[in-house]
Amino acid sequence: MNILVIGATGAQGGAVARRLVDSGHAVRGLTRSGAGLPPGVTPVTGDLADASAVRAAFDGVTHASVVLPMVFEPSVVETYIRNIAEAAVAAGVRRLVYNTANRMPSVPTSVAAFETRRFATSVLVESGVETVAVRPPLYLDNLCAPWVAGPLVHEGVLRYPLPADVPVSWLSHADLATATIAALTAPTADLAPAEDLDPTADLNPTPDLTPTADLAPAAALAPPSAAAVIPTLASPAADLTAAALPRSATTADFTSAPSIASVAPVDPVALIPPVEQVSPVEQVSPVEQVSPVEQVSPVEQVSPVEQVSPVEQVSPVERVSPVERVSPASPARVGAGAGFAVDLGGADVVTGTELAAAFSAVLGRPVRYVAQDLDEFEAGLTHALGATTAAGVVSTYRWVAEHGHDLYDLDPAALEKTLAISLTPLSTWIAAQPWTELAR
Repeated sequence: MNILVIGATGAQGGAVARRLVDSGHAVRGLTRSGAGLPPGVTPVTGDLADASAVRAAFDGVTHASVVLPMVFEPSVVETYIRNIAEAAVAAGVRRLVYNTANRMPSVPTSVAAFETRRFATSVLVESGVETVAVRPPLYLDNLCAPWVAGPLVHEGVLRYPLPADVPVSWLSHADLATATIAALTAPTADLAPAEDLDPTADLNPTPDLTPTADLAPAAALAPPSAAAVIPTLASPAADLTAAALPRSATTADFTSAPSIASVAPVDPVALIPPVEQVSPVEQVSPVEQVSPVEQVSPVEQVSPVEQVSPVEQVSPVERVSPVERVSPASPARVGAGAGFAVDLGGADVVTGTELAAAFSAVLGRPVRYVAQDLDEFEAGLTHALGATTAAGVVSTYRWVAEHGHDLYDLDPAALEKTLAISLTPLSTWIAAQPWTELAR
């Protein structure tokens, strides 16, 4: 395999690139400056906004791993992802693994960090290139940031901007790399879900985002523009992916990509309130589902109102299923390419309180969890990332705190079986970190 890693200068993409090199693969990394790549990665200089440079980077590539920079402006993201999709098609890429840098809420939101990545997934699937979207939760590496490690070591306080009762399947960058490589190489048959879900609601806007009148027949022939799908925010929410904010200005869940400060997935996301969710039996049966042919007719496009309402969305149990098939956003392109979505996570699912208990057990001293004040968190991030990016990142945490609870939950055993991998136990990861050094 000849593999291109977009985002190799960041925490998430860098972890993937290093693992690929260690596994003996020929790896190249796209970077604006040609610097900052892991050892063994061949640099390809270029900017994602430059279509010709992206095409040159993909020349001769058979597989690609992609994570976008921390940019959430719809028009910019659209330019980046279309350049990537077109270059991948021209190069004949066999499979592309796209890291959304966060889990995806099951229905559209007003958070640009989610919606730009949702849109990007649809564009890649539309392109016809076999695409596997890996959707990580929060990263354990976020906890290595000085603003977390300091209070942990000196005060016995594990402070993080999530409510204490939110369950999270914390994932390490090392396990992200393992899962990404598995997704790059796994036979397509192994990625197929037990039953095809129809997650088109994940890729289509709700009525208030795209009026039916805007859905002209011609739109069925090409993926919708980012502007049509993604609401414009005064302060775009950052893509909750983070790599801690340690020495390199990244924050646990904020991963950076080429020459853009990255914030690895700080992905607090919210699931639909489980109040009136429909049980699997009550959901649309295979017979009632609209076949690709029926969805496609330009004239008979389904208006936003006719699309699956939040109540009809997949129940929490099904939503946490590691793999689901992703349908292209444009009905006219259904079947053009294979799309799969894999929710990633770590070996243990814990609440904030349980996470503190795990640290206490491994470190041998009392540790308590404190939900960090979001305004305080935003003020700290502003110094490292700038006001706009910081506001965007924190808006995702606010959204999770207000609307979601189980987005980062997962069945680790099912994920391990799906990708044929072994995840690192939480206690093992904690024991391996140099906490005293990180707290300096």
